[in-house]
Amino acid sequence: MAPAQLSLPAPPAALPDGLAYRADFLAAGEERMLARRLAELPLKEFEFHGFLGKRRTISFGWHYAFGGGGLREAEAMPAWLLPVRERAAAFAGLAPEALRHALLIEYAPGAGIGWHRDRPDFGDVVGISLLAPAKLRFRRKPVLSFAEGRGEKWERAALIAGPRSAYLLRGPARHIWEHSIPPMDALRYSVTFRTLVLPTRFARRD
Repeated sequence: MAPAQLSLPAPPAALPDGLAYRADFLAAGEERMLARRLAELPLKEFEFHGFLGKRRTISFGWHYAFGGGGLREAEAMPAWLLPVRERAAAFAGLAPEALRHALLIEYAPGAGIGWHRDRPDFGDVVGISLLAPAKLRFRRKPVLSFAEGRGEKWERAALIAGPRSAYLLRGPARHIWEHSIPPMDALRYSVTFRTLVLPTRFARRD
């Protein structure tokens, strides 16, 4: 199903093209239910090439192993997560089945995530924030002509993702801009859904 561009809410001014944001995506009761569900999951420290991060994660549908395994099929999404996926898909103008990967993350105080773009194996990204607000920072290298020389500074932007909010990364916001989250001051959970690119080359679960 093709992305529906016209129905997406616009982000505040001066933020990356392709970023959509909705402040009241969840009700307070829904947020509490999801936070309880995430607290009960067997989350594990994020592993990146042998190093363990402070944030704890679990994946459903598909899992990307940074230690060299790449993208592999994982446990199916639990039933309680499917209604959330359906609403995330509607927000992005997608069929629910298009969001094939779910990454659930616990950011304890002191945990954040460094500058990155999501793996090229993934397409659109829909993130849902629970509990504490988070500062989503964005940066990209400016596009300058050869005559303007080197030494240019990064172009930067930021968005506060409040509790119960959702955001969509698509187009330049997804593929050109990098993003990061500084260390948290309070507990935050996030639920991130992604579409996949060229799924036929992915490995299946053992």
